[in-house]
Amino acid sequence: MKRYSEILITLILLSGIFFISCEPEKTVPQDQNKTEISSVPKTPLLSYTLSATYPHDSTCFTEGFFFHEGQLFESSGAPDHLPKTRSLFGVVDLQTGKIKVKGELDRSKYFGEGIVVLKNKLYQLTWQGQTGFIYDAKTFNSLGTFGYMSKEGWGLTTNGKDLIMSDGSNALTFLDPATFQPTKTLLVAENNYAVDYLNELEYIKGYLYANVWMTNTIVKIDPESGNVVAKIDLSDLTSQSKKRYKGSLEMNGIAYDSLSGKILVTGKMWPSTYEIRLPL
Repeated sequence: MKRYSEILITLILLSGIFFISCEPEKTVPQDQNKTEISSVPKTPLLSYTLSATYPHDSTCFTEGFFFHEGQLFESSGAPDHLPKTRSLFGVVDLQTGKIKVKGELDRSKYFGEGIVVLKNKLYQLTWQGQTGFIYDAKTFNSLGTFGYMSKEGWGLTTNGKDLIMSDGSNALTFLDPATFQPTKTLLVAENNYAVDYLNELEYIKGYLYANVWMTNTIVKIDPESGNVVAKIDLSDLTSQSKKRYKGSLEMNGIAYDSLSGKILVTGKMWPSTYEIRLPL
């Protein structure tokens, strides 16, 4: 009987080993919290056509650029290391590139930045003074000053209701032109990443366009969401400008003429202004 019990136990043990060895290999459990890597959607790149080239004042450190009633306006800053530059604004003669000066700031006190006209008034930002200047858009007589909370003033445009300013970050501030209080702050992002260094601005057919400082890129921005919906690469125009004049600096300047449909672009101390066509 003992011998039978030993044989029975041995058979049971062997059968257990057999079943264990025949069990299918277990798969390693996957981390349930692991997110699959997906491709980041590519922002559409808008193609452009070069329509015309005009002279540009290569002493102008361009900070503002826009059309008003068919006339091209430009403003300039005045860096200390560039003594020929002036903090001024005026109307540009497209045939010569020269600016007929309508207003000028003391460069020892203020660094001129973006400008725009809204409801018969011209508004001008300054870089670090947290002070803006107001002029009559017909006579260019001074109408006073205004303050703003942003530490710096860069670009300026309008949607026909608000003043919209950039300050070098990814934030665009909408200002009430009556009180100069912020009515909205728009944070600009591309695929959920902040787009900093927004500079000169233009409002074209319901979208905001902005130069990105120290790049050859203009971004097209949805003014409701702040999302970059398209980009324009103007590297070729930058290269052309630098070949013509070695003192050319970064691209900065977008002007849209709603009367003719023209779009002009330029840069700081560029020798040329370029007329381009975009699929708007």
